[in-house]
Formats: sequence, structure tokens, C-alpha cells
Amino acid sequence: MPAIEIVRSEVKFDDIHKASERIRPIAKRTPVMHSRGFDAEAKVAAFFKCENFQTGGAFKIRGASNFVYSIPKADLPRGVVAFSSGNHAQAVAIAARSLGIPATLVMPTDAPRSKLEATRAQGAKIVEYDRFRDDRAAIGARIAAETGATLVPPFDHPWIIAGQGTAALELLEEVPDLDALVAPIGGGGLMSGCSIAAKHLRPRIRVIGVEPEKGNDAFLSLAAGKRVEVPPPDTIADGLRTPVPGAITFPILQRNVERVVLVSDDEIRAAVKFLLTRLKILVEPSGAVGAAAALFGKLPAELGRVGIVLSGGNVDFDLLAGF
Repeated sequence: MPAIEIVRSEVKFDDIHKASERIRPIAKRTPVMHSRGFDAEAKVAAFFKCENFQTGGAFKIRGASNFVYSIPKADLPRGVVAFSSGNHAQAVAIAARSLGIPATLVMPTDAPRSKLEATRAQGAKIVEYDRFRDDRAAIGARIAAETGATLVPPFDHPWIIAGQGTAALELLEEVPDLDALVAPIGGGGLMSGCSIAAKHLRPRIRVIGVEPEKGNDAFLSLAAGKRVEVPPPDTIADGLRTPVPGAITFPILQRNVERVVLVSDDEIRAAVKFLLTRLKILVEPSGAVGAAAALFGKLPAELGRVGIVLSGGNVDFDLLAGF
């Protein structure tokens, strides 16, 4: 069975609540941090959901483990296959290892070395590809067909979306009186799940997505009212290089996301540096876009209390040294 058939694409709050129970053995309940120094700079009260402290260093373990733990037992021995720039790959490898099943990960040749090495350290097989020339989804599908492994998509599946939504569930359980939720948008899995949880728990909450200027497919898609594909984005935010929103995630974004704001690579670098030097936390460029949006005045001025998802902390030291 190379792929899991999507019987129901709708994701409800109950799915997220069930996911939170399912992933509890492997996913951490990450801390929420608040900094008066950041607030003074950004002119907003920011509450950071620190997924950089998550198992595997990023939020991806939430969706990956919810998916892998939902695979029928009869299919598990044939293993799993996934494609990713790094964090999803590592998360799938960790979830697979926890069940003792094989994992094959399709990763771009220019993925951060730290992410490649961390994924390989979990015992996974790595298949590299050129993201400017090769079709990673096609490679993953071929491997799944040849091996019988289950394909674990990076974002566009109800099990993935439900798992990612547990981040906002935890955030709003700890800080319920937020005016807005801010999160990165790559393929839309994190924002889709988080927006469903947030709107259920606090219906009037404002939901704002953030993308790099060079990877603005969600921004363009929401403006056009349909999915718009961009060329492979050349941005420092390697986890947000998805060229088009998902077929399942996009309608959720349309329904729940008020707007998408864009940040430059220089603004992202500045946010990573601020978080490291002032808050003493390491956040990767993709994970820091929400903080960058707050620091550089991209969020609506009238917001008071804002929850910002710092989605991950996996960054190469050599890259960080150049900041």
C-alpha cells in the first residue's frame, strides 16, 4: 500500500484533540516564552510558542508522528517514505524509528547539512535530488510504488494538518486571551491546523500568515483566489520553499487566514540574531519569519497580544555565523 487514501479531507477540532493524545509519547509540550525586550522593539505583546525546543528541533514531529502512528499495522513493516528539505524528513525518521520500521527520505542536495546529518542519524536512508530540476513528489511516489512503503506527505493530508494544529491548541491553553495568531506558511500544513484550533478555541482571533518575499505563493494565491505556483524560491528560509499551497490546505487558509505578510531575507536574519542574542534561543530562518514580521512592523498596528509560532531551530552553524 504505497499511499494512504484520503477518505475525508475535512479537518475538525476533534481531529486535532485526538492527535494531541496520539502523539503525546513522542512530541513535547513546548514552552511559551515572553520577552519585554522584544515587546518594546516590536510594540506588541508577543508570546512565542517555541517549537525550536520540540523533538527533532521543529514542529514537524507533530504531524509526522500523527500520520505514522495512524498507518494500519499491517502496512507498517513495509516502512515509510517522505520528501522534505529537512525538518519533515527528520520527523518522519524519528517517528519511524520509534516503531522500528524503515524510512526513506528524499531530500534536496542543498538542504542544510545539519538536517541531512540529523535525519541520517535516525537510521533513515537518504535519497538526494536537485530541487531546481527534479520532481521530489514523483521520486517519492516511485519509491513508494517500488517498495510498498507508505508515502508520508509533508503537509497536504488531514492527519498531518491535525497533528500540526496541536501547537496552537497548546498555545491557547496556556495563553487563551490572544488577539492574533501568527505562523509561517510553507505548504500550509502548520497554519491550516493551527488556524482550525485557534478559531475553535477563540472564534474572534485574527490569524496572520508570514512568508519570505522570495517565496510568496500563499500571498499570491490568496490574492488571486486560486492556487498560484511560483518558481523554486531562493530564500534563506529553506523550510518555506514550497512553490504552491496544498490542495487541501489552501481552502482552509482561504477560510481562516486574514492576510499573509511578507518579510525579506535581511529581516529574517535580523530576527534570528535578535532571538539568539536577546532571548538566548536559537531559531532557524524559517521559524523566525513571524518574529521578523512583528519586529519590522508588518503586523496590524492595533494588535495587543499576539501568539507567534517559532516553528523550528535547525540551522547550520556556518550559515548562522554569517549573520
